[in-house]
Amino acid sequence: MATNSELLSRREQAVVRGIGHVTPISADRAQNAEVWDVEGRRYVDFAGGIAVLNTGHRHPKVLQAVREQMDRFTHTCFQVLMYEPYIELAEKLNALAPIDGPLKTALFTTGAEATENAVKMARAATGRSGVIAFTGSFHGRTALASALTGKVVPYKKGLGPVVPEIWHVPFPAGPDSVSVDEALKFLGYIFKADVDPARIAAIIIEPVQGEGGFHQAPPELMRAIRRICDEHGIVFIADEVQTGFGRTAKMFAMEHYDVQPDMICVAKSLAGGFPLSGVIGRASLMDAAAPGGIGGTYAGNPLACAAALAVISVFEEENLIERSRQLGEKLMARLQALPRRNDIVPVDNVRGLGAMVAFDIVRERGASEPDAEMTKRVVQRAYENGLILLSCGTNANTIRILVPLTVEDDILVEGLGKLEAALSTDVA
Repeated sequence: MATNSELLSRREQAVVRGIGHVTPISADRAQNAEVWDVEGRRYVDFAGGIAVLNTGHRHPKVLQAVREQMDRFTHTCFQVLMYEPYIELAEKLNALAPIDGPLKTALFTTGAEATENAVKMARAATGRSGVIAFTGSFHGRTALASALTGKVVPYKKGLGPVVPEIWHVPFPAGPDSVSVDEALKFLGYIFKADVDPARIAAIIIEPVQGEGGFHQAPPELMRAIRRICDEHGIVFIADEVQTGFGRTAKMFAMEHYDVQPDMICVAKSLAGGFPLSGVIGRASLMDAAAPGGIGGTYAGNPLACAAALAVISVFEEENLIERSRQLGEKLMARLQALPRRNDIVPVDNVRGLGAMVAFDIVRERGASEPDAEMTKRVVQRAYENGLILLSCGTNANTIRILVPLTVEDDILVEGLGKLEAALSTDVA
C-alpha cells in the first residue's frame, strides 16, 4: 500500500490545486470517532468530515440500511422512477422541521445545491430576484452559492464576476462585530440606496456561522429578519447545512429561536457520510417552481435516502439530541479553562451551542488580535500528535470542534488531551 507521502505526491500531480487539503494524511479506515491512515497510524477525529459525521464513521445501522438498499437498486433518477425512501424521507423531514403548516421537501446532493435551489424556489414564489445575505457567511462554492457567501478569499478571488443582485449585511457577531441595530441600519441603507425591498426574494442566514467562526446569530436579529420578511413579502431561508441534525443540541438550530423560517437547507450530517442535501419549506413556496425546474440526475439518491432514514432512527434510539447537549457541556467545561492557562498559546472567546464549540487563538493573552499563523501550526501539531482538527473564521484563527455525537467518553477525553498538547507553548 502507498504511503501518505507517496499519495500526496500523486495527488499533487493528478488533482487540481484549487481543491485544498488540511492534512497530508490519507485515510485507510475509520470507525465512529477514530481514523487510521494508510501507514496504520490512528487518529481521534474532531473534524467529522466537516460536520458530516454526527452519527460517526460507519454507524452499523446506517451501513445496514445502505447494504439493504444496494441489494434492491442503486439509482433510477427520481424524476424517471420514483422510490419510497425518497418519499419517506421527505415525510420525516417535513415532520421534524420547526416550521408550522403544510411542508414539502426537495432533495439534492450537496449543500450548495440546497442553498441555490432554496433561492430559486423563493424567486419562483415571489417573482423577485434579489437576495440579502450576511458577511462571514458560507453557503457553498457553486456560482450562486459563492455569490451568497460573505467572504472573498478563497471562495471568489480570481474566479470571475459573481451572480448579481445579492447584497451583504454585516453579521452582528464575531470579531469586529457591529451591533444588531447597526446591522439593521445597514440593511436599511441597502433598501434606500440600492434595491427596493419589493425586489428582494429572500434573506438567507446561518443560525450559527460555520466557516465564519461558529458565531451564533443573536435572537433579536432573527426576530427582526422575520418581521422584515413579513412586512415586505420576503422568504426567510435558514441555512442549516452545518448546524442541522443535532450539532447544536436541537435537531435544527432554529429551534433555539422564537421565530420560524420559511425554508431550511439541510445537508452534511443528514445522511451519515453519504452525499445528500435538501430544502424543507412551506408547501406554498416550495411548489412555486414548475415541474422540471428543480431536481437533478443524482438528487435524492436511494442509497443516501436509506442512510438518512437510518440516521433519523439512530437519533431517536440513541437520544443524540441529549447526547449533543451533554457533549457541549463537557467540551465547554474543559475548554473554558484554556484562557487562564500560561502553558498554552493565548486562547480567547471559548463559545458554543450544544456540541458546536470553538475558540480563537490570539497573539497576546488578554487581547483579541488574531493569530492565523499560530492557528495553522496548532492544526499541524494536532495531526502530528494523532488528532484531526479544523480551523475556520473570518480571520482564520478559530479552532472548531465537530466530534461525532456518538464518540465514546474515553475517546473524547483522549482527544481533548491531544488538543491541549497541540496548544502547548512548545508549538510556538
